[in-house]
Parts: sequence; C-alpha cells; structure tokens
Amino acid sequence: MEQLLALEMVRVTEAAAIASARFMGRGDRMEADRAATEAMRRTMDEIDMAGTIVIGEGERDKAPMLYIGEQVGRREGETTPLQEIDIAVDPLEGTNLVAVGQTNAITVLAASEKGGLLNAPDTYLEKLCVGPVAAGRVDIRLSPTENLGRIASALGRSVSDITVIILDRPRHETLIAEVREAGARIKLISDGDLSGAISCAVSGTGVHAVMGIGGAPEGVITAAALRCLGGEIQARFRFRNDEERRRATAMGHGDESRVYKTEDLASGDNLVFAATGVTEGDLLNGVRFFGGGARTHSLTMAYRTKQVRFVDTVHMFDRNRPPSVRL
Repeated sequence: MEQLLALEMVRVTEAAAIASARFMGRGDRMEADRAATEAMRRTMDEIDMAGTIVIGEGERDKAPMLYIGEQVGRREGETTPLQEIDIAVDPLEGTNLVAVGQTNAITVLAASEKGGLLNAPDTYLEKLCVGPVAAGRVDIRLSPTENLGRIASALGRSVSDITVIILDRPRHETLIAEVREAGARIKLISDGDLSGAISCAVSGTGVHAVMGIGGAPEGVITAAALRCLGGEIQARFRFRNDEERRRATAMGHGDESRVYKTEDLASGDNLVFAATGVTEGDLLNGVRFFGGGARTHSLTMAYRTKQVRFVDTVHMFDRNRPPSVRL
C-alpha cells in the first residue's frame, strides 16, 4: 500500500504544481493558491482511496475544498473496502514566492493510515529541525547557541560552518541576533520553512538546521518528511491569542511547555510524503513548460520501505504534438 500510495500522491502534487506555476510572477498569490488547491482536489478524486483531510486549507466554513474533515478519493473498492487514509496538505507552500517569481515554492502533502498524523490546530509552532547526523543531539529547551554547538559537534564542524534557515520575520529578531553572535551562517527566507526543513535533512544542500516560529500545520507535514529521512523536528505550540489557545486546549494541545517530537507529529507506520517544485529551488527544479506539455521535478518518500525517490516527469498535454523538450 505504501509504495503505491507514494506514487499516487506524486500525481497529486504534480497536478497542483503545474496549475499554480502558470501564475508565476503575475502578482496574484490568491489565484496561484486557488489553482493549486483545485488541481490537487480534482486529482485526489481520481485515486482509489478513502482519504480524509486532517490538515488542509482551514475549517469547512472558510475553505471551499481541502478543508479539515473533507472526504477525498474514489472511496469504493471493486471487491474490498479501501483502507482509510489521513492526509495533510499544503497545496502551495510559498504563494508569495510564486506571485513574485522567487525560488523554492512547492506543492506538498503527507499521508498515513488513519490516526497517523497529528490533527494540529491552525496556530504557530516554535520549531527546531535538523538532519539525520544531528538527530537526537539537540534540545529545543536549550538556547540556540547551545544547540548550534551540538549540531556543529555532531557534524564535526565549527559553528561558523553551520547554516541555519530562519523565516525573516520581526518575531525572530532576538533569535537572529543570537545565531549571529554564535557565529553561524544564516539564510533568511521570506516564506517556505517546510522546504528548508527538508533541505537540512538532505546531504549536499548546504543547510544544517531550521529554527524559529512557523505554521503548526506545516510542522506536521515537515515531521512526516523528516521521519522518512531520519531527521528530527522538535516543536512547541505558540499561540497568537486566547481563541487559538482555547481551540488547542479542546484538541488536547494547550500546554505550551510540552515538546512535540517527530513521532508525536507523524506517528504513522505507513507514512508517505510527496512534494513537487513550482519555482526553481535548492532541492527541486520548478515546472518547465514547453510546446505541448510540461516537465516536473518531485520528491517522494515512504517510511516503512525506507525509499526516497526523485521523480522527473514529462507531461504531454497534446499527445499528437511532439514534445519540444530534451528528455
């Protein structure tokens, strides 16, 4: 099931990437997101699965599709009932990046057996993400300086050779100042800490950690990817107001001191992750259109089978028109 599901999920992220990539640089982040969401939803219903969105575009009254609790997939097997699957989606991570034509926008989702993904409230998480070598060596309760020392020690480097991704936000002024004082290199990004977290777990990207506060739903999808890759995320909820705190408490997540580990956020045994590049990125190429079709670059991972695949796909929109692309 896991291997088949992983390949099917790539179809979903590819469709969303192609649809949203047509809006690159057009200055309309909402239309780019709408196109990705509609394409993702449409493609899901072509797959033989009984899926439920557990992390999506929001509550039903705020999102027309891919809302939390929505049923997706064909849902009826020919002879036996289909296995129930929980799905976490981010139809377009980096809507602003697409709108202005910047790098590292991706379409992404994670899926698992029922109950395998944390039903996270739509609030913020303080996150610390590292790759496989530093996994188990860090502690989000320690200072950034102490964790940088631990990461450097695990990698056999000096702190000055460590690169940390941090979202460029006013809330991170103190964090940025401390990381600079510690001597580490910083890559400030405007959007897309999920993509950055995956990069820190892939050798050769030049990224070693992600620190700072970002979306909780994205944190769950990040956990799925890092668990497949052997990396680690540690996180604590950070609420913006009393309403978020009340909702999180009702869901059993009201304790801001609790540290959530990778397995707490993504506990499934049949865990898969898929992402497709929309714009050019550090990890994935963006969508490239040609006469009669497009070419996509994706990443798919399966936890149980310990498989990571980079998928290069040529999509022929017009089968009768020879593709003008180098294969």
